[in-house]
Amino acid sequence: MANLGSSTVMLTGAGGALATAIAQELDDAGAQMVLVGRGEALQRACDRFPATEVLDLDLTDPTSIEALRKVKKVDTLIHTVGDYARQDAHKATDEDLHAMFDTNMLTLFHAVQGVLPGMLKHKDGLIMGVSAGPTPRSALYNASKAAVAAYIQSLHDELKTKGVRGITLYPMGAIDTPENRDAGLAWDSMIDARGLAKSVAHALTRPDRAHVTELRVYPDV
Repeated sequence: MANLGSSTVMLTGAGGALATAIAQELDDAGAQMVLVGRGEALQRACDRFPATEVLDLDLTDPTSIEALRKVKKVDTLIHTVGDYARQDAHKATDEDLHAMFDTNMLTLFHAVQGVLPGMLKHKDGLIMGVSAGPTPRSALYNASKAAVAAYIQSLHDELKTKGVRGITLYPMGAIDTPENRDAGLAWDSMIDARGLAKSVAHALTRPDRAHVTELRVYPDV
């Protein structure tokens, strides 16, 4: 089991399916957590997991940056906020475009702007964002997730000499959640959420001279 007892991890999207699996693994590994989320989902996470701080924030709002900067110290940011939508390419609208990029990319940008000054001050930090493998009839979703990957890799290349690293998580398939099972996806075609979280925790413990910049996790089939 990973040991993260000396780390403070800011986890966004708290209460979501992926964030919940990661939070359980972080808790088991002894990490201190700062939970960032919204409404009832955030409350569920708070009821289940201990946290040093809890922030109810809309990360599409630029005012969230200042709230995040008030957190005393963040060693790792794991950003799980995101959304998925499908549409025929010729029917996509500006509203669809903004919805995908605001939720998947803009929220990451604001979260990074919130924690990065502190990481640079301490010359230590790790930023993880969630991208995805390509899916059909999802051009805008795929584009927004490609932007996440490009942004995280660029951050890593720019900031690694200053002690800040980046990791892009690629779940290469649907995650096993009640919602996806209700949608008719077979359990063995989906990625086990807790197994995915264990992979995340393992990546967080890699030393600088053996670090991971991309983490691709696959289902069984």
